[in-house]
Amino acid sequence: MKIQKVGVVGCGLMGGGIAQTCAQSGYETVVREVNQQLLDKGMTRIHDAWDMMARKGKLTQDQVEQNRARLHGTLALEDFADCDLVIEAVIENMEEKLRLFPALDKTLKPEALILSNTSSLSITQMGAVTKRAEQICGLHFFNPAPVMKLVEIVRTISTSEQTIETVKEFALSLGKTPVIAKDTAGFIVNFLLIPYLLAAIRMLENGMASREDIDTAMKLGCGYPMGPLTLLDYVGLDTTLWAAEAIYEEYKDPLYAPPPLLRRMVASGMYGRKSGRGFYQY
Repeated sequence: MKIQKVGVVGCGLMGGGIAQTCAQSGYETVVREVNQQLLDKGMTRIHDAWDMMARKGKLTQDQVEQNRARLHGTLALEDFADCDLVIEAVIENMEEKLRLFPALDKTLKPEALILSNTSSLSITQMGAVTKRAEQICGLHFFNPAPVMKLVEIVRTISTSEQTIETVKEFALSLGKTPVIAKDTAGFIVNFLLIPYLLAAIRMLENGMASREDIDTAMKLGCGYPMGPLTLLDYVGLDTTLWAAEAIYEEYKDPLYAPPPLLRRMVASGMYGRKSGRGFYQY
């Protein structure tokens, strides 16, 4: 199936970034939010990003206008009816996703694919509440979605080979490098990354080193572009907590048990960059 029109559910940082990526890659794109305020905020963020790219000479004004013309905001799920592929990028909460997937299943045409941008939740479970489990898989983007080159394509035990091939071609058309992972908690990147991030939080919590020294040590000692605590602020402490809990739930490995400090920071609304405060102030 040729992908021509794409739907994105959610216009937050990730959903908006995915919608931006699809529209600027030439796809007719519909992005949906739950209320007008959130939709306006997300659309403004995308338009501002294109305007900045034009100022930097990365896009012409004509390209900006073409991108804007391809991107459509909506509050109605019904506007996805003629989409060939829909990417779900709502909050990392399984109950929310299990409400959304049957609604999408009823709304979309029979041949349409439904993809989840989840970073750690079971896509098998999401597919099971639809009548098209073979047309469902994960397509996990990394933040910021328009910039980061990697996507994880997540195959469930029900996903068809044709779906995987179609999604792989779609990912390549967005300028991404796809890797294939099985539908196990954390997929590839988070399965390896989360223990490292949680270990850095435990070091800070136990007074083993300062936040600056932990970050500096990993940047200069391992050649990483940013330290773990800076990265946590960038990814989002709430997102990291959800991912850690999902992996711990599946494996019961203490490496994935969220430290008390992480839980307290999230409970206090300290999510990192997006809230203005995490391990650092913004």
